[in-house]
Amino acid sequence: MCIALVAVVASVSGLNVAQQALAEDIGATQSQLLWVINGYTLALAALLMPVGAIGDRWGRKPILMIGLVAFCATNIASGFASDPQVLIALRILAGVAAAMVMPVTLSVITTSFPREEQAKAIGTWAGFAGAGGIIGLFVSAAIVDNATWPWVFALPVALGAISFALTAAFVPHSVEHTEAGFDVAGSLLSVVAVGGLVLAFHEGPEQGWTAPVTLAAVSAGIAASIAFVAIDLRRDHPLLDVRIFAIRGLAAGSVNLFVVFAVMFSLFLVLVQYLQAVLGYSALKAASGLLPMAALMMPLSTMAPSIAERFGFRRTLVCGMTAIAAGLVVFAIQADPDGGYMTVLPGTVILGIGVGLAMSPSTAAITSSLPEEKQGVASSLNDTVREMGGAVGIALIGSVLNAAYRTNIEATASSLPPQAAEPVTEGIGGALAVASKLGPAGGRLLESARQAFVDGMVPALLLAAGVSTAAAIFTALRGPKAGTNDSDTPVAAETKTAPSA
Repeated sequence: MCIALVAVVASVSGLNVAQQALAEDIGATQSQLLWVINGYTLALAALLMPVGAIGDRWGRKPILMIGLVAFCATNIASGFASDPQVLIALRILAGVAAAMVMPVTLSVITTSFPREEQAKAIGTWAGFAGAGGIIGLFVSAAIVDNATWPWVFALPVALGAISFALTAAFVPHSVEHTEAGFDVAGSLLSVVAVGGLVLAFHEGPEQGWTAPVTLAAVSAGIAASIAFVAIDLRRDHPLLDVRIFAIRGLAAGSVNLFVVFAVMFSLFLVLVQYLQAVLGYSALKAASGLLPMAALMMPLSTMAPSIAERFGFRRTLVCGMTAIAAGLVVFAIQADPDGGYMTVLPGTVILGIGVGLAMSPSTAAITSSLPEEKQGVASSLNDTVREMGGAVGIALIGSVLNAAYRTNIEATASSLPPQAAEPVTEGIGGALAVASKLGPAGGRLLESARQAFVDGMVPALLLAAGVSTAAAIFTALRGPKAGTNDSDTPVAAETKTAPSA
C-alpha cells in the first residue's frame, strides 16, 4: 500500500522539475504547463470521496487493482505525448486512476490490521504520504538532469507495477455488505464541491481572483457544498455524515492535517525556488536539500501515534504544529541571498520533526472516528483534506510571495525596456532569463531579483507560521486529551453504531 501511495504522490511532484523541458520539447505554454500539473490533482481531489465509498461497497482490492492498471497505462502513454493538449488529457485520466488508488491504500490498512497494530501501520502510511513528494521530486530531478523528460513517468509506472503484483499476492479481499442505497446525489455534489474549490485555488493566483473562471469555480464549489450538507443531513445513509465533525478528535485531526499539507506543499514551492533561483542549485541539488526533512519525517510519523497514546493526542499535536511554526520562522529569519545551505537546514530539520509529530496522529484521528464499514469514506476524507490543504497552501502562500516580489522588484523593472520588464515582474525565473541576456548589466538585475524574492518570501513564511500557530491553539482548546476519538461526544457514539452508508 505504501508503494502504491508513493507512486500516486510522486506523480504530482515529479513533473514540477520537468516544466522547462516540456516547454522546450512539445511547445507547452505556461498556462498549459499549469494544467499538466493541476489537471491531475483536480481529478484526484474531486473523485476521492465517491471512489472511496465505491471501494467499500464493491471491494477494495478490485478497485485498487483496476486503478493501478489504469494509472500505469496513462503514465506510459504520457511519456509518448507530443502535444500539450494530449498530455493534459492523459494527466486528467491519470488523476482519475489515482483516485481509485489513494483512498483504498489507507482503508486496506485500517481494515487489515488489528486494532493494537493500526496506529503504527497508519503512522508508516502517513510517513510515506508526506515523504512521497520529496522522493518524487528527488528522483525526477535526477532523471531530468541526466535523461529526457518522458523518463519522469518511469518511477510512477515502476512503483505501480510493483504494487499491483504485491496487491495480487498479499492484499485480502474486503467488502462491506450493506443493503442501503448508494448516495448518488451526495457523490455528484462532492465532485462538484471539491473540484470547484480546488480549481479556484489553482486558477486564482494565475488568472486572478476576480477572473471569470475563478469566480465560476468558487461559486460552483460553494453552492455544491451547501447543497451537499443540506441533502446529506436528511439522508439515512449519506456519503459523509457532516455531523461527525462534532467529534473532537476528527475535527482537530482534519484541521491539523489541512494545515500540515498547506505548509508542506507551499514550502516545496518556496524552498525549491529559493535553492535554485537564489542559491543557484541545480534541480537535483535543490531536491537533495529536502531529504533531511524526509529523513526525520518518516520515522517520526511511525512513532507519533505511540507517542500520542503515551503523552496525549492533544499534547503531541500541539507540539507538532508549534514545531512547524518554529521551523518556518527560523527559515524566514535565516533566509539570505548570499547565504548557503545552512540558511535552509535548521528550518527544514525543525519542520521535519513537526510534520512527523502532527501528520500521522491527525490521520489516525480521522480513520478511528468512523466504523470499519466506512473506512473507504474515512480514508477519502483524509485524502481530500490533504489535497485541499495543498491547493489552498500553494494558492495563499504563493500569492503572498508573488505579490511581495512584484512590489520589491518594481523599481528595478521600471528601468528596463517594457519587453524585458514584464518577465522580470512575473517571477524570479523570468528575471534570471532576462539577466542572462544583459551581459555585465545583468549582475545588478540578478542581485535585485534575488533580494526581492527573499524579501517576499519572509512574509509568506511568517503567514504560514501564523496559520500553524492558529491550528496549535485550536487543538489546545478543542482537541481531546487522551485519545484520537472523543467517545463522549453523542455524534461519535451514533456514528460508531449507525449502519454503514
